[in-house]
Amino acid sequence: MISRFLLATLAVSILGANLLGQSPTPTSPAPTQPVRPPPIASGSPAAPSPPTRKPTTRQLVDSLSPADLQAVITLLKSNFTNPDAITDTELSRATVEGLMVRLPRGVILLPSKESAPLEAPSAFYSEVLDGRIGYLRLGSLNGANLQAMDKSLGNFAAKKVDALIIDLRCSQGTNDFAVAAEFAKRFCPKSKPLFTLRKPAARQDRVFSSDRDPAFQGLIMVLADGDTSGGAEALASALRFHDKALVIGKPSAGRAVEYSDLPLPGGKILRVAVAEAVSPEGRSLFADGIRADLSVEMPAADKRQIFQLSAEKGMGPFVYETGRPHMNEAALLAGTNPEVEAWGTAQSRRGRGSEKPPPHDTVLQRALDVVTSLEVYQKR
Repeated sequence: MISRFLLATLAVSILGANLLGQSPTPTSPAPTQPVRPPPIASGSPAAPSPPTRKPTTRQLVDSLSPADLQAVITLLKSNFTNPDAITDTELSRATVEGLMVRLPRGVILLPSKESAPLEAPSAFYSEVLDGRIGYLRLGSLNGANLQAMDKSLGNFAAKKVDALIIDLRCSQGTNDFAVAAEFAKRFCPKSKPLFTLRKPAARQDRVFSSDRDPAFQGLIMVLADGDTSGGAEALASALRFHDKALVIGKPSAGRAVEYSDLPLPGGKILRVAVAEAVSPEGRSLFADGIRADLSVEMPAADKRQIFQLSAEKGMGPFVYETGRPHMNEAALLAGTNPEVEAWGTAQSRRGRGSEKPPPHDTVLQRALDVVTSLEVYQKR
């Protein structure tokens, strides 16, 4: 049977050509005079031809004109060995499937309203690292976490915290951009636009601006990855633009959109992105998201384990190495060090000889290193 993906891409291209009229019609290049290659000297080897790259199926389909696309469907209907595969119903199914493939974050089909996934809210967490660096893991961007953050910012001011690390690596599924703007107001200048929610179908833009003085003014680092989505991506873009914050980690999810759940006659739900967030400089955050200024890899399982354990142990054990004795000058000359040997014996007696070391938060560690480096540089 014909590939449903190929049929899907054909149907989507036809749909776009018929409804939007945006598919370009290829034009024939102007004739040019043939260029004769210079004669090859006797005995000289011929220059190798550059390798040609075979176009992908997607590239071939995208290169078809509206007339070509319509001809493909007509020819398939009249010549394909299985006519039932090219019915109008199959074409419609292929169109929907193709749209979901080409717009993976913008069109989602759900079995029913009850089966729509609900993101469990993530808790807020804060801590002071190294005595002067505030760490805020915002979690879900909701009213409760906003109040918790305001309280932590007040405590940071009393402790003379001069740098912040804002962790957005568990801020996902936030669809309330008004609340996301409230988080941004705590850091961005007053009377400045934070981001815009653009809704092309309604031909209207909703601009979110700050109407208050920031609660913190200082060095800011933002941690992000594939779990950073929705309003958290808009928040990260505002911090980067207004506070020159560095984004550390991996690219965000690219879901800075407002979704609408539309019921279908059979009971299923079509979830459609109806509005997209636009950064202060006018760049859409859908579907490329936020790209990290400093790319740092970290296993997702380690991140989840650290976040779970931090409520009890804090973040310190996952960024600072456990202290141990070091070889002194006399020990280096003698080749032995009683302090190190005694420490190793004590660890073995406690059953720690084969103990697995705790996971390491490489993303947070990089942010701490950058903050420390900038502070050293600024004091020169």
